[in-house]
Amino acid sequence: MHQTHKALGILGGTFDPIHHGHLRMALELYEALDLAQVHIIPTYKPMYRKQPVATPDQRLAMVQCAVGGEPALIADDREIRRKGITYTIDTLIEMRAEMPDTPFCLLIGIDAFLGFPSWHRWKEILDYAHIVVAHRPHYHLPQAGIIAELLNEHMQKETSFLHENMAGGILLRPITALEISATDIRKQIAMGRNPRYLLPDGVYEYIKQHGTYSISRI
Repeated sequence: MHQTHKALGILGGTFDPIHHGHLRMALELYEALDLAQVHIIPTYKPMYRKQPVATPDQRLAMVQCAVGGEPALIADDREIRRKGITYTIDTLIEMRAEMPDTPFCLLIGIDAFLGFPSWHRWKEILDYAHIVVAHRPHYHLPQAGIIAELLNEHMQKETSFLHENMAGGILLRPITALEISATDIRKQIAMGRNPRYLLPDGVYEYIKQHGTYSISRI
């Protein structure tokens, strides 16, 4: 398939709440890989993890607060609108129908990549997108097994591959390691502590205003 556009980044997650770790990863990969933009897509209902505390609409609103004023990052509501259990493959198929000439880069952390074979219809995902693995130094990639085989078959060294091909590459990319946990942020808020500087001020103000995570005023 012939492509005519720069590659587009896709970053999915529960974002319960979105924080600087998510945002820094998105912005660093946007710049390092020369992406057109990064679509940040909150899940409606994740299949393989604990259900979010905040509602889908609240999590979408927090993403919108977080990316406001940064044109590189887009709050994408497609999974919230679609409802139901969220599967990455469904989102990629939907986006490919909308943007047939744009390569996609699925941005994931190394921990998520190590669990990639458990994803729904995971073997099809590389037919629709590249995978960019945000690498943190304290993780070690396996030397044998499915992940090792995937890397052996699909690993790329040059970022140009992401723009010149529609899908099928895996690229490892180091990023600034910000060890920020959404779970810890929720705990801090519930205990009446101030989570400022872990997440954008606009997101913190939204949480205070709407009483998210059992908070009315801090």
